[in-house]
Amino acid sequence: MPDPDAVADPALAGALAEVLGERWGEPVEVEALGRLPGGSSRESWSCTVRRSDGSRRRVVLRRDPPAAPSSGLVLEADLLGAAADAGVPVPGLVTAAVAGGPLVSAYVIVDFVDGETIPRRVLRMVAESGTGDALAAQCGRVLAAVHTMAPASVPGLPGGDQLEQLRGLLDHLGQPHPAFELALRHAAANRPPRGPQVVVHGDFRTGNLLVGPDGSIRAVLDWELAHRGDPLEDLAWLCAKPWRFGSDLPVGGFGNLDALVSAYEEAAGVTVDRGALAWWELVETLRWGIICIVQVLTHTSGALRSVELAAIGRRVCEVEWDVLQMLG
Repeated sequence: MPDPDAVADPALAGALAEVLGERWGEPVEVEALGRLPGGSSRESWSCTVRRSDGSRRRVVLRRDPPAAPSSGLVLEADLLGAAADAGVPVPGLVTAAVAGGPLVSAYVIVDFVDGETIPRRVLRMVAESGTGDALAAQCGRVLAAVHTMAPASVPGLPGGDQLEQLRGLLDHLGQPHPAFELALRHAAANRPPRGPQVVVHGDFRTGNLLVGPDGSIRAVLDWELAHRGDPLEDLAWLCAKPWRFGSDLPVGGFGNLDALVSAYEEAAGVTVDRGALAWWELVETLRWGIICIVQVLTHTSGALRSVELAAIGRRVCEVEWDVLQMLG
């Protein structure tokens, strides 16, 4: 039988113990360090930390791979603090730092929160408990709380016009994708009035929601794509087909649209324009397709060799088909 207290990477465990010991001002020992599944652009590790008084505390380390370019993990730490202040369920922040030091790469360390994130398991669990619409409604209320976060409370939060940025990025990639070109032109020609600028999570979807056995959200994870933007971006991203994981249910593969929108409208005190939401769903689906291109080029260019990044490339044609269907 394997030792439950064994660590998968002794060097990383030592570096983590050094960082946490400095943070808490006492010697600590890292036990049961193991790699968590998921995440194509960042590493996630969980461990138990034994403190000098003998108590134990479970934490999660998220860091950029050592060979990867530095990212915005410290900004993500600021977002976690602002989200907690707004009443958004998030893991408690322990510490964060830019690249350098014992852990080499930029990192954020948070308290461990028990629950499930793997989409297939979440969808099965929610279906068996019959809590899909309740979860969709909770998503609406949580997103309303996210959108109350003051952009000024997170210095350095990026912004800008999402459609223009997608156009610029696709042009920069220099690859022929006629379906995406058609979708961009359609979106530009049929753009609804722009909404208020709020803090947008940017990746609020099945897989980034830590769900408990009762079918409720225990924590919202992965804030790396957060930015200033239209609040409908978050609702549309949750409803985009790639995040339904084969289910016919439009909200994350687990719930109905009315449950999400009604709860959001009540919590946010606004009326959601369903036509504008459909427009954003097209744009967010297109965004995922372009992200897939970027991910696979990260691998093929040699910037970060990864089988997972390479495999994401096959998703591009699926998204092309999705946007063509949405265009009719």
